[in-house]
Amino acid sequence: MPSWSESAASKIVTASAKERIYISVAAFVASVLVGSVLVYLSGLVVDCAGGRFLGSCYNPFLVYYYLFVDPFVGGFNVALVMKETVLLIFTGLSVAVAFRAGLFNIGSQGQLVLGGLASALAVIFAAPFAPTGPVGTLVLVPLALVVGAVFGGLYAAIPGALKAYAEANEVITTIMLNFVATNLAFFLISTYYQDPESGSVQTVAIPEAARLTPVLPFFEGAQFSVVALVLGLALVGGTYYVLANTAFGYDLRTSGVQATAADYAGVDAKRLVVSSMTLSGALAGLGGAVYVLMVMSRYRTGIPALGFDGITVSILAGNNPLGVLPAALLFGVMKAGSLSIDFSLGVPKQLVGVLRGLVILFVAMPEFFRMLARYTSFGPDADRPVATDGGEDDA
Repeated sequence: MPSWSESAASKIVTASAKERIYISVAAFVASVLVGSVLVYLSGLVVDCAGGRFLGSCYNPFLVYYYLFVDPFVGGFNVALVMKETVLLIFTGLSVAVAFRAGLFNIGSQGQLVLGGLASALAVIFAAPFAPTGPVGTLVLVPLALVVGAVFGGLYAAIPGALKAYAEANEVITTIMLNFVATNLAFFLISTYYQDPESGSVQTVAIPEAARLTPVLPFFEGAQFSVVALVLGLALVGGTYYVLANTAFGYDLRTSGVQATAADYAGVDAKRLVVSSMTLSGALAGLGGAVYVLMVMSRYRTGIPALGFDGITVSILAGNNPLGVLPAALLFGVMKAGSLSIDFSLGVPKQLVGVLRGLVILFVAMPEFFRMLARYTSFGPDADRPVATDGGEDDA
């Protein structure tokens, strides 16, 4: 490797938190510049009846306006952004916790699916015995959240136990369990819990008292609840506190940075693997419960790939629970902006997808290289001393 490129790679891997923020901002600006050129050139080779921008059918300034600014114009657009952001907070936190423990949980999607299904069924069966009105809400919503977290956590404990006691690779097992969860949910609903009045594979609707509806008039009519946002923010703060200020968090971070040192210090590695995966799955299961209560008001097959998007959110956040919040917001803005571009400018959604991919690629790559150096024998991190701070500097 040339000396200049080796030096650049070393600086990325060893950058402080402040320097990583600067790198992310610079990467974001670079992605916009590259994307603008791509949009302009694409507009040169298509036919359009409307006005042109310097000979191109697509105006890059308008495209990025609708991608990043328009989502904040009007209550419905803001609610759309916040809905996506809240859901990605749960899955982003789920993946981040596993990453910090040195585990790669690709199964957040499956844990979210089973958590959401269990929440919907729990509410449907408990509703006849619960009070109506606000009191019913105070009973059914916490019940759904607890059930979602428990089922998501238990499902994630399976690959955790296989990793700890059978040395099964958690990447393989979590991928396979995603398929198991999806097909199991389809079988259970279509066979036992199908809504008889629907042609789709879905349960009956949950009662009104169990739904998370908009509290503020500004968001009225949208699939977003301020209560869900508050829950997501509380989980961000709670997860950060657990990782930064508790013995469990210290053991988890130390194992993620230097497993051998943690084992030498007396950490029960097997129990930590299972508990870390369980916590990760519980967060994903909570996301499934919120999806049912806030978005669908029932369980229906075909849940969006929120768990897989959570992997990217976590990498963008540097696996820091506090960083999950802006990373999820960036994802939410781009998802809402993509719809605005499609409706307003007629730019092909495939091109918009490329622009979103460029932003993610440019911003995530430095963090990806940091992770690659940390978990392999490559890079300057391989020779650094024992992480007596429990990997606190990596937050």
